[in-house]
Amino acid sequence: MRRLLLCFLVATLSSWQARLLAQVSVHEENVSACKNGLTSCNRTDLSDVESRNIAASMHQRNLADCRSGENSCDRAQLTDLETIALDVALHQKNVSNCMDGIGPCDHGALTIRELRAVTLAEHRQNISRCKDGGQPCDTSRLTKQELSDIAIANHQRNVSNCTDLIGSCDRLMLTRAEAREIDTAARARNLFYCSEDSGPCDRSRLSPAEARIVEYAARRRNSAACVDGKESCDYSLLTASEINALQVRERRRNLKACQTGYGYCDLSRLTSEETRTIAAELPAHR
Repeated sequence: MRRLLLCFLVATLSSWQARLLAQVSVHEENVSACKNGLTSCNRTDLSDVESRNIAASMHQRNLADCRSGENSCDRAQLTDLETIALDVALHQKNVSNCMDGIGPCDHGALTIRELRAVTLAEHRQNISRCKDGGQPCDTSRLTKQELSDIAIANHQRNVSNCTDLIGSCDRLMLTRAEAREIDTAARARNLFYCSEDSGPCDRSRLSPAEARIVEYAARRRNSAACVDGKESCDYSLLTASEINALQVRERRRNLKACQTGYGYCDLSRLTSEETRTIAAELPAHR
């Protein structure tokens, strides 16, 4: 009997806990829905504290929406101080947008002094864009001196582009002296690329003397690769003296490897004297 009563109490308690947990879960979901302004929110299920907290949260969200210019902003919910602060912030943001040329700008909302400052800033921005080749560039708003300065800037930018091979280059705009300097720079750059094998190389543009310089550099580079045992080594390009020096170097390396037991050792390449010497030293190494 006691066991049956105990089982009944346990089952009843478990059922009550399950219902309580389910109610808590539903209540939490409702609180979350109300906080996020969802249509599923049931305000009648909220406690007074929850209602106040949610109202404060929604008020702050509305204030943030108004500050960021969202359509969901309801100015009627703002206090007088919040409305004043909002108007000040929005006005300052509009002034900043107009001064920086970024974002929407309402010239009609500016004061006379602000409009003068914005007009000057816009003029300077237009000059800057025209000098840098940017858009929009309204040359009709420029003075004769500004047009002259921009023409000089455009010419200098074209010279720089032609010299550095960056951006558009109009050779027709170059003077004869500038064209000669650019051709000299291009020849020097091509010689460097060909000699160092570090960029686009046009061998057809090399003079006989430059071709010899490039050939010498290529041989030096190949010789160094062969000495280091690199895969890029082309033994067919080595001179007789380079091959002899390489063979001597390799014999020394092979002998040292066989003597020390470190590195690749080819016993067949040793002289009889070297073989006897190494064989005599083996017991001492052991």
